[in-house]
Amino acid sequence: MSNFSIGIMADSLRLGFADSMKKARELGADGVQIYATSGEMAPENLTPSLISEKRSIIQGNGLVVSALCGDLGGHGFCDAVENPWKIEKSKRIVDLALELGSKVVTTHIGVVPDEKNDTYKIMQEACNELAEYADSVGASFAVETGPEKAEMLKEFLDSLSARGVKVNLDPANLVMVTGDDPVKAVYTLKDYIVHTHAKDGIKLKESNRFHVYGFFADGGIEDFRIWEYFSEVPLGEGKVDFPRYLAALKDIGYNGFLTIEREVGDDPAKDIGMAVNFLKGLI
Repeated sequence: MSNFSIGIMADSLRLGFADSMKKARELGADGVQIYATSGEMAPENLTPSLISEKRSIIQGNGLVVSALCGDLGGHGFCDAVENPWKIEKSKRIVDLALELGSKVVTTHIGVVPDEKNDTYKIMQEACNELAEYADSVGASFAVETGPEKAEMLKEFLDSLSARGVKVNLDPANLVMVTGDDPVKAVYTLKDYIVHTHAKDGIKLKESNRFHVYGFFADGGIEDFRIWEYFSEVPLGEGKVDFPRYLAALKDIGYNGFLTIEREVGDDPAKDIGMAVNFLKGLI
């Protein structure tokens, strides 16, 4: 019997905060992941009393926070000019996560270059600082998989001076963007995985990964142009082999969250409910 927990990306429900917590409970989730980069859940917009209020709503629905999402866009941490404020805000998001009972903040760091060039060094320096801070408070920055293959990401993480930068494994991103095998990625990244997304997808045609990732970073997932290259589909309808993928996670001893992320579709609550049932049928 596995120890997986099922989570829901609260923002995927497209409801207000309290309503999204209630709906997550109704759909059978154990926890929620919450965006904390802007709006009411951004650290700069929260007072101690508001944090307490949010925490009470989450706990009142029998949920825990699986992770906060701290993706600040703009090509991650590739820009030395932008990095100081991004690093500082990322640290505050970690502080908020801990106050809400989670030790994980997921993010995109940008596309790891094929060569150890200036951009590689800029990203390395930023991630070293993030890793050291996360280590100091007992938390993790979890890099979401996708824009590069798992082996390249592992090599980058291995190069860091501290261990606080981990992995949020998104199997659909690997399938859709790089054509990587999620099962193989589990074993490649096994020492780093602290959170996962339950998402499925299909790669439609080849593309330059820098180009595609730029749409994620600048235009956001709503930018229709990215769907020329890949398509997110409901769980079980894409190229992620979930039985083998979950077996691999179990094999490496992962017992954390499978957090459902549904970024498209006219009825996300329906799709997420189906995804919950799909996962429960496997685990």
